[in-house]
Amino acid sequence: MPDLAQRHDFVLIFDVKNGNPNGDPDAGNLPRLDPETGHGLVSDVSLKRKIRNYMEIAHGGESGRAIYVQEGAILNEKHREAYKAIRPGEKVDGAKLNPHGDEEADKLRRFMCDNFFDVRTFGAVMSTGINCGQVRGPVQMTFAQSVEPIVPQEISITRMAATTAREKEERREGEVDDDNARTENRTMGRKHIVPYGLYRAHGFISAKLAERTGFSDDDLALLMEALEAMFEHDHSAARGEMATRKLIVFRHATALGNAPAHSLFDRVKIWRAFKGETYEPGSERLDNAPPARAFSDYAVTIDRENMPDGVEIIERL
Repeated sequence: MPDLAQRHDFVLIFDVKNGNPNGDPDAGNLPRLDPETGHGLVSDVSLKRKIRNYMEIAHGGESGRAIYVQEGAILNEKHREAYKAIRPGEKVDGAKLNPHGDEEADKLRRFMCDNFFDVRTFGAVMSTGINCGQVRGPVQMTFAQSVEPIVPQEISITRMAATTAREKEERREGEVDDDNARTENRTMGRKHIVPYGLYRAHGFISAKLAERTGFSDDDLALLMEALEAMFEHDHSAARGEMATRKLIVFRHATALGNAPAHSLFDRVKIWRAFKGETYEPGSERLDNAPPARAFSDYAVTIDRENMPDGVEIIERL
């Protein structure tokens, strides 16, 4: 497979309805947000996790498409696989292993890149005990940010069954005493949701870094497939309804690129739609507008005029 020869930048637009797109463990799993602006956030790590999960579901077991960072995986054991391949017939069962020189270090990194999709895509630090070095990946993503401020809601969850006989007795007593006691005994937890939020993230794909990891045109096609479909296989009660709404790719004619990424991203605008008109999010004219509750409450436009030479727009969704 030929290495990727052209730089790509992309805009990913997705939404969430009645779900928590990315909980913050330091804030009681509240949806992540910017405390100064109230805009919602989804970390790049969360988005990469969804890409990895999709690849594992859709292409798991295929040669060269294994996933390095898996839930519950012991990373050092995956490093050991590389040593077994590079040092056939030699015992490599130690707790610590290091390459014998630069040549072997290159072979170990190459093995990891060739066999693990996420290593040659996102890179990895593989110097933990059993040392396979470090790889800087060609694909990088930003945090996603909501187009407008979000207002997370906390919802109590109740249950009918009791956990223990003592709890059942307390519940029975509560039913006799008052309704508040009965409700407290049945409360099992709380969940946070965003009623609706439209999020935007940016991505960068370096052809020069792709040369180092072996990231190919085929890998690019798989990445785009995953970005389009990753939420379709991540549905849960906690996530609510999430979907990729737009995926806009800027393909450059050269490996180094033909225009700055920020100037290309500025061509993609998201407007608030209200009564047949579109406005900048945050416009005073929206003060009396109801909150957005669907993708149809927004409009996405792409400025295609006077495009820089050597840059092509591919609107995948």
